[in-house]
Amino acid sequence: MKRAAQFVGLSVEALTPLADEQKAAGMAAYMRGQFLYLGIATPVHRALINPLIRAFEPESAASLREAVDALWKKPEREFQYVGLGLIGRHQANLGAADIPWLLGLVQRKSWWDTVDSLAKPVGAVVRRTGAKGRRHMDRAVRHKNFWVRRIAMIHQLGCRAETDTALLFDYARLLAPEKEFFVRKAIGWALRDYAWHDWRAIEAFLEAEGEQFSGLTRREAAKNIPRLKLRAIKKGA
Repeated sequence: MKRAAQFVGLSVEALTPLADEQKAAGMAAYMRGQFLYLGIATPVHRALINPLIRAFEPESAASLREAVDALWKKPEREFQYVGLGLIGRHQANLGAADIPWLLGLVQRKSWWDTVDSLAKPVGAVVRRTGAKGRRHMDRAVRHKNFWVRRIAMIHQLGCRAETDTALLFDYARLLAPEKEFFVRKAIGWALRDYAWHDWRAIEAFLEAEGEQFSGLTRREAAKNIPRLKLRAIKKGA
């Protein structure tokens, strides 16, 4: 686990000297004052941290978890972004048994920036682990924490032809009664994303079952269908 501690130490050494109180205040205000910031712009953050992430080779999934957990405990938000970068680079080390840990991160210091960034690695692990990963999502979509429900709804973003459409529609139906904005938005986002691959399937789904969803969900889901339909007409498809 020595490498994990070294990585965290190097991250602190790289970022802390560049703290800017004025920028930090603006960043914190943008996030409704929920988090402290060092005040480091994203391009600078990436330039400093990406080489460290590329050089870090965790001995095991436990080593990766240790490094990320330590970063998640840091008060400044930039360190959670370092943790997200680590997960993105090394998610291949994670298996189905690590999904509860990922969902634990979803519930700590939660806001759309970290939650949505965790959706992609969660989805990758679920697809890689098949039925075991799917069972975790089946529990997540019913979880008491709405951010976890959001992850379950959007974990297939970008899958296109590999999307499990039955699962997509089942989760959408299950979450249709939601009152939480971020879940309603997530349902529409997931449906809209799949429309890029098959807009007809989404249009048919909304025509058949759209009344059970909020106006927000329907608007989000159908947002690109007119454009995609026009494109298909021009192509003669």
